Amino acid sequence: MADKFYITTSIPYVNSVPHVGHALEFVQADAIARYRRILGEDVRFLTGADEHGAKIARAAQTAGKDPKAFVDANAARFKELLKALSISNDDFIQTSDQKRHWPGAQALWQKIHAAGDISKASYKGLYCVGHEAFVTDKDLVNGICEDHGKPPEVVEEENYFFKLSRYTTDIKKIIESGELQIIPDARKNEMLTFLDAGLEDVSFSRPAKDIPWGVPVPGDESQNMYVWCDALSNYVSALGYGSADEALFKTYWPADMHLIGKDILRFHSLIWIGMLLSAKLPIPKRILVHGFIISGGKKMSKSLGNVVDPFEMIERYGADALRYFFLREISTFEDGDMTKERFEKAYNANLANGLGNLVSRTAKMIESYFEGRIQKPAEEVLLSVPLQASIALFDGAQQNLSVKSTSLRYFVQEVVEPQYTQAMDSFRLNEALGILWHLISVMDAYIQEYEPFKLVHVDKTKTQAILWQLAQASARLGLLLSPFMPDTAAKVLATFGADKVVSLEDATEFEVKKGEGLFPRIS
Repeated sequence: MADKFYITTSIPYVNSVPHVGHALEFVQADAIARYRRILGEDVRFLTGADEHGAKIARAAQTAGKDPKAFVDANAARFKELLKALSISNDDFIQTSDQKRHWPGAQALWQKIHAAGDISKASYKGLYCVGHEAFVTDKDLVNGICEDHGKPPEVVEEENYFFKLSRYTTDIKKIIESGELQIIPDARKNEMLTFLDAGLEDVSFSRPAKDIPWGVPVPGDESQNMYVWCDALSNYVSALGYGSADEALFKTYWPADMHLIGKDILRFHSLIWIGMLLSAKLPIPKRILVHGFIISGGKKMSKSLGNVVDPFEMIERYGADALRYFFLREISTFEDGDMTKERFEKAYNANLANGLGNLVSRTAKMIESYFEGRIQKPAEEVLLSVPLQASIALFDGAQQNLSVKSTSLRYFVQEVVEPQYTQAMDSFRLNEALGILWHLISVMDAYIQEYEPFKLVHVDKTKTQAILWQLAQASARLGLLLSPFMPDTAAKVLATFGADKVVSLEDATEFEVKKGEGLFPRIS
């Protein structure tokens, strides 16, 4: 039986249409999911929509819509973005879905309540509608929420509270031991520092008279669930937890990875883990934390005019170009800067002049010199082709290669692929793509070193060996690109007829097929 791998994104709050931050998270999760499928794992990939709360209710009212109609329309836009980006999610959960989500959310509440960890109390505090959360003075700057530019509201009401404070010590041990892995380590250390101060109990409901749009508290319909037990429970409700059929839950839980933004790490690594401990459910194995996309060194905002629309980017440059930028030009774990100028510079240098030019150039030489079909040469000829000048482009590669084994095939298999695998297994997506672009540089240098376009006039046998290695390396490059740029990878494989080859190792011929250029240069 194949190992399972259950990966989730956070579920975006659908008070508005999707932005590039959502696109970044979708693409990162998709690259990991696709890679795990290549490894032969049984992958389940979940995303969805967080649809309850005061902000949604107010946005729907402003739009003149019923809340359900409002969230369905916005959720549809997120589904459109997933499709436009070629995201391979297996499921999409909406928290307004009374048949799929509500039973799981209410079952989790009842488990926590049965453990004695939910009680009712009066509470007065500062409530930020933008965050859908109670805040304290230390979260504010001169009484203002920096993220939303507004002061919080003073709210006094009777709510149910989750006794999170009981689990401070347990959660700290779980994180310190690595039972819950938080990636990168800097984020893990942030949470440990937070735990050192001790956890406070958290509000778990809101009065239904004030916020009627939400999941009713079991046994008390005067209260609706607050975001924690509602939204966070999507990870189990989507698997059928609390329903008549829990087969998916039994197969895929616990999650192997929650992929989230840095702004919601505290909720996932502290509150969510506390909830699961209380309910006596297994905890997730990993939380991978990505940064934000900024523009020109500043946070994106409509007032600054630096907001990037992912749909417009896809329409203009193609989905794979946007996927490339997110996965290579933005660090997996840190904030990344995105401007039109930076995007187009990377596009021209690395996609049009880099990958696109290499594939086109190699295919054209095979077409011109060998009528589009390149045969596998004799092994002794294959291994006689040196790569000394090219190897120097790849840091440390020359230490791994012997003079007798400097074929391009050996270089890809023994140098590139192990480093690529190591980066992917540690979820350093931008580094894995960087390794593939080092390979592209090596292949370009290989062409320049041996000049098959000249060599063909004096030694066709050696030219055949060179172009065979380039074709095979291009096909392997296509396979390695597939988690990141699936449409482009398919085109690369099809260009060399490798889309129909069962095993590249057993291939005896590559047949070039003309196709459209991969990435036309932006002028």
